[in-house]
Amino acid sequence: MSSAELTPSEAARWAAHAGLPLPADRHAAVAATANHIHSVVAVLRELDFGDTPPAPAYRAEQENHDAAV
Repeated sequence: MSSAELTPSEAARWAAHAGLPLPADRHAAVAATANHIHSVVAVLRELDFGDTPPAPAYRAEQENHDAAV
């Protein structure tokens, strides 16, 4: 999806293409939800995880529990 927002008619078209036809009264809500998800994912893509090890490197048993909140 490009940086342009998804319109209600495009949301209906993509839903139908995926085999999920939408009632006409849901087009705008689905488009708004898709646009919100796209904006959240765009923010996540900007994060720098340069020194973050991959998930398999995490060992829960090595975690220090100090009861600090």
